[in-house]
Amino acid sequence: MLAAICHGQKDLRIEQIADRPLAADEVRVAVAFGGICGSDMHYFHRGAVGDFKVREPMALGHEISGVVVETGADVAGLAPGMKAALDPSRPCLSCSYCRAGRSNLCTNMFFLGSAARFPHVQGGFAQHLVLRQDQIIPVPDHTDLLKLSVAEPLSVGLHAVTRAGALMGRRVLVTGSGPIGLLTARSARHAGAAEVVATDIADRPLEVARRDMGASETVNVATQPDGLEKYAVEGGYFDVAFEASGSAAALQSIFKVIRRGGRIVQVGMLPAGTAAVPVNVLQSREIELIGAFRAHDEFRLAVRLIVSGRIDVGAILSGTYPLAQAVTALELAGDRTRFVKLHLALNP
Repeated sequence: MLAAICHGQKDLRIEQIADRPLAADEVRVAVAFGGICGSDMHYFHRGAVGDFKVREPMALGHEISGVVVETGADVAGLAPGMKAALDPSRPCLSCSYCRAGRSNLCTNMFFLGSAARFPHVQGGFAQHLVLRQDQIIPVPDHTDLLKLSVAEPLSVGLHAVTRAGALMGRRVLVTGSGPIGLLTARSARHAGAAEVVATDIADRPLEVARRDMGASETVNVATQPDGLEKYAVEGGYFDVAFEASGSAAALQSIFKVIRRGGRIVQVGMLPAGTAAVPVNVLQSREIELIGAFRAHDEFRLAVRLIVSGRIDVGAILSGTYPLAQAVTALELAGDRTRFVKLHLALNP
């Protein structure tokens, strides 16, 4: 089978790799679509994501959907031909975090297309993939597999909202309107936020935020550098802020507009190293700064929301390229003026 293999910075090759035999609890799937994530672009352009560097050839991709091809001897409830959402997380299910219901913090996590451990975990930009049976969530035959491949980034937004706590009637700020920021904004609205203000440095994603993702107002901080100043009122304005851009400057800007006792959820991955935080402001106003990393049960919730149509992710879909053109797709995916999210078709 063919796969998109990253060998390092700007070195992505479409290569033949071998299928492997199934264990008794595993399932082979034909991957239908794979969304190009910010982490995929970082691995391609920089050879690293945050502190995680590519140290051996690694297939990229973790936002995927597909069709069951073969099941292991002990697998029940799944059969060849079934459409399925594919959870990229393979937690150990036995560590203290898994047992406590926080499997996204698993101490022995295998996450598709990640260089966080060595040997790396090979990703889903491949024609076939072998997953543990609990990573396969069957869906109705009528399900749009392209939209279904957005379940993983939607689950990240839903998990960020979980970390934020109750949002009913709250004022919310989302800095960064890439796919994760847009889906976080939509998740906040789904959770009952009364107002959602979204920022970015490009107009196109902000249009999507206003039209399709529930933003009540948007601010282009590149053309309107003082666009958030009206929210810098005495005592603060926003109850909750989601930092989804991965920009240290965006994180710092939130402290001017978050209310006393408010909560900031860091969703975007910042560059390697440390970022300056106004700790005196955080302390004196009792602002809570917390992290949100991947997702737990929110993945299955994301699948249900997409399949039911309660959250329509179609607005962020910007185009699909065949696997053979993966390099082109990765080069184009970062053009924020033209695209929100591009996908690869692995089995056209």
